[in-house]
Amino acid sequence: MTAQAVLRPEVRLGSGEVVRIWLKHLTSLLLPVNALVFLFSGPHAWYVAPVFVLPLVLAYVLDTRLRVERRQPVSELPAWPFDALVYLLAGLQLAVVFGIARMFAVQDVFSVDMVVLLTVVGGSSGFAIITAHELIHRPQAWERQLGRLLLCSVLQEHFFTEHLRGHHVRIGLADDPATARFGESYRDFYRRTVPGQFRSAWQLEKARLARAGGSNLLRNRVLQGLFVGWGMALAVGVAAGFAGFLAFLLQAFLASRLLEAVNYFEHWGLSRKGSRVRPQDSWDTHSWFTYYGLTGLSRHADHHYQQSRPFQQLRVQAEVPVLPKGYVAMVDMVMSNNDEFQQLARAELRRRGLGPFEDGQEPEVSETPARNPSAVVAAWRGLSAGRRGILAFSGAVLAVTAGARLVGDSLPAESLFAHALLNAWILAAFLAMFWVARRLETAGAGPLVSWAAAVSLLVAVGRSCELLLSRLA
Repeated sequence: MTAQAVLRPEVRLGSGEVVRIWLKHLTSLLLPVNALVFLFSGPHAWYVAPVFVLPLVLAYVLDTRLRVERRQPVSELPAWPFDALVYLLAGLQLAVVFGIARMFAVQDVFSVDMVVLLTVVGGSSGFAIITAHELIHRPQAWERQLGRLLLCSVLQEHFFTEHLRGHHVRIGLADDPATARFGESYRDFYRRTVPGQFRSAWQLEKARLARAGGSNLLRNRVLQGLFVGWGMALAVGVAAGFAGFLAFLLQAFLASRLLEAVNYFEHWGLSRKGSRVRPQDSWDTHSWFTYYGLTGLSRHADHHYQQSRPFQQLRVQAEVPVLPKGYVAMVDMVMSNNDEFQQLARAELRRRGLGPFEDGQEPEVSETPARNPSAVVAAWRGLSAGRRGILAFSGAVLAVTAGARLVGDSLPAESLFAHALLNAWILAAFLAMFWVARRLETAGAGPLVSWAAAVSLLVAVGRSCELLLSRLA
C-alpha cells in the first residue's frame, strides 16, 4: 500500500468526469449481482455451484493490488446518481431474500448449493450491511427505515440503535463494545462484541422510552427489529421449508461474522483522547476496490469525524493509521491469520505514535493463557495427519448421507451405500479442486488464475462423469 502517496487537491469536474466516477462505483454491484444470479439460476449441479465463488476471488485480487484511490472528492458532485445506486443496492438485497426462498423451495439442505450459499450469499449480505449503514445515517426518515429493513434481512437490526447512539458516541472508549482493544484477537472480540452490542442497544432503547414518558414495548426499536427479522426468517421457512429457513440463518450468520470482522479492524488498538472524536480514532485503507466496490467504506476515519457526509463525499485523512490491505483482504487476514494482522497493526500504530504508543511508551502485550484441551481434542491431536484426514473424510461422508435421509430424502435402504459412495466421490473431487488451486498458487499463478483453473477442472470432470453415468444407465 503506497501510504506515501500525495493527496491531490480538490478539483472541479465536468459532467463526463462525474459519469466516470459513478461508473467506477458500479463495482459495488459485483457481490449482490453474483448472489442473485446464483440464487435465480439454481438449483445447480454439484460441480457448477462453485463457479459462483470466482467473483469473490476476483474481489480479493482487486483488493490486494497496489492501486490506490487517495483523491479528495469534489464538493459539487451531484448526489442523485449515488443515491440511486444506494437504493438499487437496497433493492438487490431484498431480492436476495426472495431468491433464497425461491431456490431452496426446490433444493435440499445437504447440497453443494447450501455450502456455496454461505460464502456467495453470505458475502453479499455482509455487503448489504454497508448499504444499510449508509442509509441509517441519512436525514430522511424513510431512508433510515429502509436501512433498518436491510438490517432485519440479516438479523442485525439492533445495529441501528447501537451504532448511531452507542458506537458513534463511545468510539475508542473502554465502554464501547464495538472497539477492539489492543492485543485482542478477533475470536475474543466476536465473543465479547455480539452480546455487548445487543445489550447496549437494549439499554439505549429503554432509556429513550423512559425519556419519552413510557415503556411501551411496541415502540422499542430493538424489539421491532427482532419481530421483523425473525418474521422474515419464518416467512422464508414457510415458503421454502426447513432448507429455506436454514439458508436464511446461514447467510445472516456469515453477515454477522463479516460485520464484526470489519468492526474489529476499523478501530483495533485505538483509544480516544478527550471528548471529541478525532480522525486518528479509526483506521483507513486506500484500496481502490474498497473505495469504489464497498461504497466509500475505506474512508472510515472521515465518516466518524463527519458522520453526516454521504459515501461519495468522504475525505482522505492524512494523519490516520492505514491498513496494509483493502477490506476484503483484511477480513480474510483477521479471520484466518490473526497473528499476522496484529503484528502489522502494532507496527503501524508504533510508527504513527497512536493507541498505546501515543504516550511514547512500549505497551506490554498480555499473553492469552493456553486452555487445556478436552480429552477428545487431545486424542484428536495425538493422531497422525493421515489418520485425522481419513477420519474427517469418512465422518463428513457419513454425516451428509445420514443427514440427507433424516431430513426426508426418499432413499431406499439398498441405495444408502450407493449414495454414500456418490457423496465420497463429490467430496474427493472438491478436495482435489482445492489441492490443484493451492499447487498452482504455490507455482506462481495468481489466485484468480489458480481458482479459475481448478474450478474449470471440477466442472469438466463432473460433467464428464454425469454424461458417462447417463449412458451406462
